[in-house]
Amino acid sequence: MEIRRQKIMLVDDNMANLAMGKNMLKDVYEVYPIPSAAKLFQIMENVTPALILLDVMMPEMDGYEAIRRLKADSRFSDIPVIFLTSKNDESSELEGLSLGAIDYVGKPFSAPLLLKRIENQLLIASQKKELRNYNDNLQQMVEAKTQQVVELQNAVISTVAEMVEFRDNMTGGHVTRTQKYLKLLVDKLMADGLYADDVTKWDLSFLLPSAQLHDVGKIAISDAILNKPGKLDPGEFEEMKKHTTIGVQAIEKISMKTEEHAFLKHAGIFAGTHHEKWDGTGYPAGLKELDIPLEGRLMAIADVYDALISKRPYKVPLPTSEAEKIIINGRGSHFDPVLIDVFKGLTDLFAKIAREEE
Repeated sequence: MEIRRQKIMLVDDNMANLAMGKNMLKDVYEVYPIPSAAKLFQIMENVTPALILLDVMMPEMDGYEAIRRLKADSRFSDIPVIFLTSKNDESSELEGLSLGAIDYVGKPFSAPLLLKRIENQLLIASQKKELRNYNDNLQQMVEAKTQQVVELQNAVISTVAEMVEFRDNMTGGHVTRTQKYLKLLVDKLMADGLYADDVTKWDLSFLLPSAQLHDVGKIAISDAILNKPGKLDPGEFEEMKKHTTIGVQAIEKISMKTEEHAFLKHAGIFAGTHHEKWDGTGYPAGLKELDIPLEGRLMAIADVYDALISKRPYKVPLPTSEAEKIIINGRGSHFDPVLIDVFKGLTDLFAKIAREEE
């Protein structure tokens, strides 16, 4: 089987130099003798060389201008260029090297020297390519492994969150649905440029999964309260309200054992503020209006909507149309008016999620 020889382009306006150079190289490489830089670029539209031997002093377009064009074109920028020159001053060499040339060969050149310079530079170029490929493959491996870890993390978090929800002996699905409602709201905020100062700083790959922990504090609330088939008395309600602060404390304990991360920051905000109300009558801190973090104002809508359309020990599920009315009627009292205006345009999609996850 014939080994495919590497292509070398030899660019020189002197025909004698082209002929001599081709004779020196033809036994080892596939040589393209080219009489001008302009012709070089024409040929390179169809043929890509492994290396270019480029004369410095040429009419119309000299070697310096040619290498500038080569390095400015992403298709050709990685092709190694060796300058051929009769100049022997340091400033000329420095200029060529600063423009991206990898070597200089003086004229007249000897065949052994020229062949060795080309061999060395092609070896270096090959090693660089192998290193790039290795780094690319390594990066892909790291990304794949990171994705596996993230997926495992999310699966564990989701399972823990679902276990908390399943303690009420109901169908479940609250965690999944609220995360989907939240994504609808956030995507719409981003599309409309609303609350951009907050939203543009969020990484949704951390924000959305962290919402699964908004009710994690319920794990410390007794089954008697969670599963009570009726309205909670004042004492029981005060106990239930503790799930917000307990959730924050649990997430803070995790944070103390690891480095600060956006995932845990969002999770703590969701856990601690999703029961706050726009008019300041919510819990646990009685925050009001924009003092409530945006995460909490968003989750308030998703959480209440899902509670309304879901079966609970103390209630039957409401139709989505009734849930929509209750949410909209809470504009300016329970919920952020801006977010309710966004919600109004998403009611069909909310209802679709509610049906799909039943």
